[in-house]
Order: sequence, then C-alpha cells, then structure tokens
Amino acid sequence: MAKVVAFTNQKGGVAKTTTTLNLGVALQEMGHRALAVDLDPQGNLTMSLGLNPDSVRPSMYDVLVNGVSIEKAIFRQELDIAVASIDLAAVEIALSSLIGRERALSKALMQVRDEYDYILLDTPPSLGLLTINALTASDAVIVPVQCEYLSLRGLAQLERTLELVQENLNPDVHIAGIVPTMYDARTIHGREAVEVLRNSFGNLVFQTTINKTIRFAEAPVKGESVLKYAPDSQAAKAYRRLAREVLDGKKI
Repeated sequence: MAKVVAFTNQKGGVAKTTTTLNLGVALQEMGHRALAVDLDPQGNLTMSLGLNPDSVRPSMYDVLVNGVSIEKAIFRQELDIAVASIDLAAVEIALSSLIGRERALSKALMQVRDEYDYILLDTPPSLGLLTINALTASDAVIVPVQCEYLSLRGLAQLERTLELVQENLNPDVHIAGIVPTMYDARTIHGREAVEVLRNSFGNLVFQTTINKTIRFAEAPVKGESVLKYAPDSQAAKAYRRLAREVLDGKKI
C-alpha cells in the first residue's frame, strides 16, 4: 500500500507545488513508484508537467464529484499525475451536500494504492474541503514554509486544523516534517526565519533547505521538474537530499 503524503500550507507562494513535483521525481529516481495528485484548482502542478488544466479531462473534479475512476485521470508524464482542471474550483459546492464528503479522496485513492509506493497530494492554499479531504486520506503531512517571518505564523492554524482532522476523521495523520523553502542565505531575515523555525519546531524541521533560484521558474515552462531541466544544479541536488532525508528518517 502506498504511503499518502499531503503537501499543505494555507499560505500561497511557499513552493508547495515545486516541492510536491521535485520530491516525487527524486523518489522516482531512487527507484520508488510515485504518483502526484493535483488538488489545486489553479492546476499549477498539472501545468508544471506540461498539461493544460483548462482542457485536460477527466480530472480530479470528475473523480471526486462524478465517481470517475482515478485511473482515468492519471496521465503518464515525467511523473504520473492525477490532473486538476479549472472545474475543481466548484468542487466544494458540489461535495457539500454529499454524505461522507470528507472521505471522497480517500475512497478514490484505494483504487491505485497498490500500484505506487508514494502518493503525493498537492493541496490548495486554503484549509477548505479539498485540503480536509487530503488530510483525511493521508498518512503524513509535509509543510513547505517560506523563510519569512509572516509565513511562520500560519503554522499554528494548520496545526489546529490537523488536530480537528485527527479527532474526527483520521487519527493517524501527522506532520512528517517542515521544509524551509525559498531560502536566501544572503539576507539576515532569511537566516533569522530559519532559526526561529528550528527553535520552535525542533526535529520536525528538515535539515535540507530549498534555496531561491531562477531554475524553479524556468523548469515548469519546459513542463519538467528541476531534476530533469537542470539535473546538476544546486536546486536538483537539494531535492535529492530532501528525498534521502525523508526516506532515511522514515517519517512517512
């Protein structure tokens, strides 16, 4: 059975999609079967793998709302991906009246959990029903956090949401780790933010930090991960280190 990992942070622009994609490819390089699931209506993960969320069908909307098999929404790209379409923006309304709406994703993933070692869920930048579905379906949560002071404050809200999910829907889900992203070692603010993060959350913070680099903006234009686009870059090496840290620590 695949380990299911949600990449969650209600703050946007923290490299959540970048981390989902590149960690998935790094795990794949190490011989593990990985599936990425795009649950964000913006479809950035889908676009990052060279697909158009405006036209790709069927998508996770059809899976969650219409009961379409998730296998039909999986496209074989550099990394297998269950795609998002713009329709996902309406999924909260469509699911709101359904019994067991928080478990729609969990049920859908059961069809493919035997086919992969890791299923990585890229969630929207909010704590709505799509994210609740992801937390309910997951074994663990990885939290990408931008190395800025204001980004750290949102972690408390995520922890409260996670506690509610543990109490009511999924007692086993836990935070596997926090990934410092968009780090700029040249700035005092960046260094201080990492220090505050490590002082506040201790061993939950991965040792690997993901530095700012233009490579992360360039790679999606080609529809590729940074590991394929610039395999020898520091950015690619950082995600390989993170993958080893995740596997060696057995946090998920």
